[in-house]
Amino acid sequence: MIISLIIAYLHFDQILPELMKTNALLVYGFLFLIIFTETGLIFVPFLPGDSIIFISGNLSNLSGGFNLYIVIFGFIVSAVIGDYVNFEFGRHLGIKVAKSNRLKKIIKSKYLIKSEKFYFKYGKMAIFFGRFIPIIRTVIPFTAGVSKMSYESFFRYNVFGAICWILLITLSGFFFGSIPFVKNNFNLFLIGISITSLLTLIINGFRYYLNNYKYGK
Repeated sequence: MIISLIIAYLHFDQILPELMKTNALLVYGFLFLIIFTETGLIFVPFLPGDSIIFISGNLSNLSGGFNLYIVIFGFIVSAVIGDYVNFEFGRHLGIKVAKSNRLKKIIKSKYLIKSEKFYFKYGKMAIFFGRFIPIIRTVIPFTAGVSKMSYESFFRYNVFGAICWILLITLSGFFFGSIPFVKNNFNLFLIGISITSLLTLIINGFRYYLNNYKYGK
């Protein structure tokens, strides 16, 4: 959330169009790298994926120099590859992470526990649902890899989840971004996305607490 607030404060919606005029390839690469990193590297679950995708969708409808088709395709590919890398990391190094005190300091154990509960509650569909929840979407592919989920099942839900997530956020920015009220209060909408993401984490954490401690367990 803090990083998303910084993005709003720095007016990325104004900076990115200027950068696109000089080096569009670099801007696209930078944005796609953020999505890949958020989904693919378990130790950086705090990157502002939703905000970046929303801004890119918005700038595709305005004079920001963004191409909607490139944005959607690039983000989907980045998200799919990121999850696959994270899955492989969990499949091959999950046990070492669990036993290594050094790695536990980098990869928060509370995130792993929350992800495991989410995965076992929703099964294979957790790969899909997890896409829409910050932090969970970073850790859940790792959890699936640790559980030795089949490649075929993971690939199917990984691709489907990535397509739905990217389309939803990108097209929301594309269509709502042209509304005058949204354009005049764009930074507030970015902050709203951050707050919504934070509330999602709080609600899930509260439900977890109730399910595990309301009977004195």
